[in-house]
Amino acid sequence: QVQLAESGGGSVQAGGSLTLSCVVPDYTSNSACMGWSRQRPGGDREGVAAIYPNGRHTYYSDSVEGRFTISTDKAKTAVYLRMDNLQPEDTAIYYCAAGCAVGNWAAIDPKRFRYQGQGTQVTVSS
Repeated sequence: QVQLAESGGGSVQAGGSLTLSCVVPDYTSNSACMGWSRQRPGGDREGVAAIYPNGRHTYYSDSVEGRFTISTDKAKTAVYLRMDNLQPEDTAIYYCAAGCAVGNWAAIDPKRFRYQGQGTQVTVSS
């Protein structure tokens, strides 16, 4: 089992920024698919962003497009989520994901990934 660990969560005011980080063990096997999802209070897990380094493509949900940026380091040992202009509706637990799961899922669907982290809390106050 691959253990993913997120860091960088916290509390900010609306309009602020945070960057989440996640180290990806055994990156040679798991770096082909990387992403982030979140679970807002009372909501279901939803995909936020994904990056497919082999194809160099990034994908975002409509709600974060233009505000969030997903990236990896050159060695693809870590995945990051830069979050700008945060809003109260972005308050959620954010989860890192890596590894390509079997199945024909949408690019940012959490089911697309084999492994998920334990999550890090992001709280945005108005």
